[in-house]
Amino acid sequence: MGKMENSEVADREKMLIDQFLEDNVLFLGPDPEIMLEHDISPRSEMEEVALTKYVDPAAQALIRDRLQAGANESFEMLEQMGAAPGAKWGDLITGVFTASGDLSVCSAGGVLIFASLVHHPVKFINKYWKNDPTVGIRKGDGFIHNDARYGNIHNTDQSLILPVFYEGKLVAWAGATVHEGENGAIEPGGMPSAAESVYEEGLKMSPFKVVENYELKKDLVTFLQNSTREPKLQFEDMKTKLFACRRMEERVLATIEEFGLDAFIASMRKGLEDCKVEVARRVSEWPEGTVRSMVIADSTLRENVMVKINLELRKEGDSLICDFRGSSPEFANRCNNTLLASLKGMLAQLFLVFVWPDLPRNQAVFAPIKVIVDPKSTLCSSYHTPNAQSMMTFFPAFTATQLAVAKFMYSCPEKFSKLIAPWHNMIRTFIWGGITQHNEMVGNLCADLNGMGGGARSDRDGEHAIAPIFAPMADLGEQELNEEEVPFVQIVSKKLMMDNQAFGKYRGGQGYEMIASSLGSPLWGFMTCCIGSKMSSVPGLFGGYGAPAYPLCKVKGVDVFEVMKTDPRKFEFSIVDIMNKRPFAGASYTTHHTGMQFEIAKRGELYMITQGAGGGYGDVLERDPNLVIADLEQKLISHETARELYCIVYNPDTLLLDRDATEKARAAERMSRKKRGVPFKDFVKKWSTQEPPADLPFYGSWGRDRSVIYAGPYGGVPRRAMSADAIEAIYMPNPRDVRIAQLEQRIKELEQSKNA
Repeated sequence: MGKMENSEVADREKMLIDQFLEDNVLFLGPDPEIMLEHDISPRSEMEEVALTKYVDPAAQALIRDRLQAGANESFEMLEQMGAAPGAKWGDLITGVFTASGDLSVCSAGGVLIFASLVHHPVKFINKYWKNDPTVGIRKGDGFIHNDARYGNIHNTDQSLILPVFYEGKLVAWAGATVHEGENGAIEPGGMPSAAESVYEEGLKMSPFKVVENYELKKDLVTFLQNSTREPKLQFEDMKTKLFACRRMEERVLATIEEFGLDAFIASMRKGLEDCKVEVARRVSEWPEGTVRSMVIADSTLRENVMVKINLELRKEGDSLICDFRGSSPEFANRCNNTLLASLKGMLAQLFLVFVWPDLPRNQAVFAPIKVIVDPKSTLCSSYHTPNAQSMMTFFPAFTATQLAVAKFMYSCPEKFSKLIAPWHNMIRTFIWGGITQHNEMVGNLCADLNGMGGGARSDRDGEHAIAPIFAPMADLGEQELNEEEVPFVQIVSKKLMMDNQAFGKYRGGQGYEMIASSLGSPLWGFMTCCIGSKMSSVPGLFGGYGAPAYPLCKVKGVDVFEVMKTDPRKFEFSIVDIMNKRPFAGASYTTHHTGMQFEIAKRGELYMITQGAGGGYGDVLERDPNLVIADLEQKLISHETARELYCIVYNPDTLLLDRDATEKARAAERMSRKKRGVPFKDFVKKWSTQEPPADLPFYGSWGRDRSVIYAGPYGGVPRRAMSADAIEAIYMPNPRDVRIAQLEQRIKELEQSKNA
């Protein structure tokens, strides 16, 4: 009896301890159970009941159309009323989620990756705040969120999430996400490439309540305004997101009134389940096998290194497995790390836009697809690593997958979209900050990044500067409107650049060049944040060329506005001409990789960047000579490119094609290729090594062996080799310290030379 009493006491003590720990959690960090799952939730009791009742398929289609129209309407409202450049030019999304938090319908335009990620914070709110007496979920509440660790891309994107109640029941959620830009980070504009920890990346908002009774809570709004450089922007866009969510709430409730609650719930759930089944069916028709691809990110945005993004895409039955093992380790003090959830969201965007664009834009499209990563790799970074520039690794992961998927789709008799080479994948634009001509402190970015070049298709050329990989139907922005608000001028804005294309049987769409200079501000600066300055991050397909590499060019020590007043003929409206002719005496002309941290710009100094091109498709010698001539006529390519790369013969003055001479020239080039070629065994013997060259700053696996991960060397830090099962975070030296060490070594060498 005594033993039983002791046992009962022990059980009671354990129960009390467990209850105490549950009631006194030190910190509600991201929930792995939520963050690691991208499938749709199990059916709720409400959904089970609704699905047992008859739903007319026609009514289901009407319900989906009603919700789609509501999401599109809310998108338009947000785009028209929003203050941030991202809001004005379409870098946003609106959507309707099930009561459990699964994305069911989202707007046709906008950044689909946002909506495919926001289910994580909704599920966090459901799990932790619903029954919490200090928080709760009630009609008229609204929650804000931006921290990628709880589900998002990076913390410049802010979401507002509104629960939808009907007759006292939580029946859905409405959500709106906008790339706001400014968020109080160490650099203005919201994407701080200089951040070396999560604490330098600005606002990190786990999901919390900021709206009650449909009113923004003034104390919290003030706190958020006080945490950013643009309090007006922060307040205005919180209001517009709230109004957009309320409009979706109206449309949801009107749909329920028209068709009934059971029909609404059943339609939302059935749309998800049907989509998941259809994706599995389509995958099952792909050929069995494995495709391997790789993309190199040539920079951490602080230093030029080779960051490997490694992919083995396998198709097994009705499963598609994206295996990214062997990719670079995470960087402890660089912000180019990607969280696994962010990677999945970007891959979902690939399938929603480029593979199955006919499917409903919901979370279930990616549900049957599996993703495998190495823990603590740069594609599955840990909680304390910065991630403000996660695009620098998950954009290349998108491209590696797009390349591999195209090779599977090539053999499929039934295709739902064009076979396409990789889209351009980098956000080539100016991020800016400082004091405006209106004496306001600001920080944000231009929408030029939305003009990414389209990949070449299997039957035609890619489109020029058409859209970003992450936002169908986004806009490029209007420089004239920008100049009313901010004190800089794009002297050259969106001018297609000659030879800025990926060549092939069909060429990729071209990008444009941009030349900016500050004017009328006592304090102004620029930064840029993308990879691809040393080596292309956008490969071609089936023999097509990749996109060119793109450096940042700067002209310092000049005031071009004064030059234009005194001798306007000196100014060249081309980056190539400015850098080659050097028209401004006494100025310095430099190139820089496009991971430039925020830099103060003096009046009239030039910052010059180039938007990128989509990948090419097929052999350049198979390109129709008439298409080459057409590109010459439009000044899209140079005569050197036409003659030496496409091997066509023509009159350079009249552009009259000589077909017979062209055939002979191409036949000669094919013979030359054979002579230059070597047997595969000889090629492997010459080029293949057991490990990376000793002086190559390389991060990731080498060759086919994914069990060993290399890191370095760089900046005096020797190379490390580690097991893929025990990856360690990489600490990078400060570039300034590296430069100081180089200069000190140079001084030492000069002193030794002098004393010799």
